[in-house]
Amino acid sequence: MHEMALAEGIVDIAMDYARQNDAHRIAEVHLILGELAGVETASLTLAFDSLVRGTIAAGAALTWERVPLTGRCHDCGGEMHIRPQDILCPACGGGMEITGGREMRVDYIEME
Repeated sequence: MHEMALAEGIVDIAMDYARQNDAHRIAEVHLILGELAGVETASLTLAFDSLVRGTIAAGAALTWERVPLTGRCHDCGGEMHIRPQDILCPACGGGMEITGGREMRVDYIEME
């Protein structure tokens, strides 16, 4: 299960930051997830909740912000929301470069 491995990494990051900051409780872990990250959020939440049981993160909210897939045209320089199959610019037909939407990172951790 891909999401279990992701959840383990997220929990490790949160616990490391909590230790570094002498926190006694983790209330929220917020993620940035790109449209192409391929994360099933329901499964990720389930895995996260099971991993934090009995820890200072028990009951912590796992929240996220989705980042749309965006691209920039090599020819006209236009930047826009694209679909994964858009390899050509819809405006001029030039080649597209993906500029956003692959992100997968912990954005912030709310601790006490």
